[in-house]
Amino acid sequence: MIFDAARTAALELFSPPFRAVFIKTLGLTLLALVALWFGLTSLVEWLALPWLHTLLPGVPSWAGWLGGIIAAIALAFGMALLVAPVTAAVAGLFLDDVAEVVERTDYPRDPVGRAMPALRSLVLAIKFLGVVILGNIVALLLLLVPGINIAAFFVVNGYLLGREFFEFAAMRFRPEEEARALRGRYAGTVFVAGLIISACLAVPLLNLVTPLFAAAMMVHLHKAISARETARSRG
Repeated sequence: MIFDAARTAALELFSPPFRAVFIKTLGLTLLALVALWFGLTSLVEWLALPWLHTLLPGVPSWAGWLGGIIAAIALAFGMALLVAPVTAAVAGLFLDDVAEVVERTDYPRDPVGRAMPALRSLVLAIKFLGVVILGNIVALLLLLVPGINIAAFFVVNGYLLGREFFEFAAMRFRPEEEARALRGRYAGTVFVAGLIISACLAVPLLNLVTPLFAAAMMVHLHKAISARETARSRG
């Protein structure tokens, strides 16, 4: 069930029905990252350079050049950490578009889910941003604990992202409390699906499309779980 949902979502991601939302999301994400890069670069130059010259007035030119290289590396590292949160924030605005494409394409006989209001969609995007940032902060802290290391990243993000994306897919058809209860009954399944999402999130470039993939996969997973629940109630 999980891997069928993941495989179907991966195959659909670059298909023609997804193309418009894919290009829109990727374009806005890249623009946001470029703007963030120039903003951080300007901030570092404004804050760090005057401080350096004040502290070391006789600093040679080669030291300034070396400091610039170090600052560029630090900025590049910082941007690598920010790719996932920025992508999550931008993609969070278009998750309903992804879900609707999946529902209309793969489940034409079923009713289409309810799209969230614009304000709710914005709140959800901010929530996804917060979840990703919190997950990565917790994972970075756990990396300092011997014996845990990189597994912390996958466990923390697997739980948080699995929960949020599944509840998003479920809330298109169910009240919020019912969606949470359904997620609780299938907590193990949702967690494993979240691990797949976190694995994609850890791969450079692939993390740019991870939120779209996650939304599509969770729509398929919710449909499969709903069908199982229906069969169980009838049996």
